Amino acid sequence: MEKYAWKATVKEGMLEEYIRRHDNIWPELKDLLKSAGICNYTIWNTGSELFGYYECEKGVAYAAKVQAESPIVDKWNEYMKDVMVMEMDPETGAQPLLKKVFTLD
Repeated sequence: MEKYAWKATVKEGMLEEYIRRHDNIWPELKDLLKSAGICNYTIWNTGSELFGYYECEKGVAYAAKVQAESPIVDKWNEYMKDVMVMEMDPETGAQPLLKKVFTLD
């Protein structure tokens, strides 16, 4: 199973709102992520930094393609842009994949 990790920044004073929105994530977005083969999705934060990690049952490329083609993801990204700053990869339209440097199995 392929793994995907991303990072972003929460805007000053917006962490509580970021968390509230994720506590109320749209069911159609959850369904889309699951249909893309995304599982074990977790987001952490420290200060204003966010770190996200998920596993891709159908591969990273497939998960990225499903998300890039989804108006639901576009709508979510638009909804979130007032609370966070995300760098986007111009090729995939997703957050750039962080490079893995270590794994402990």
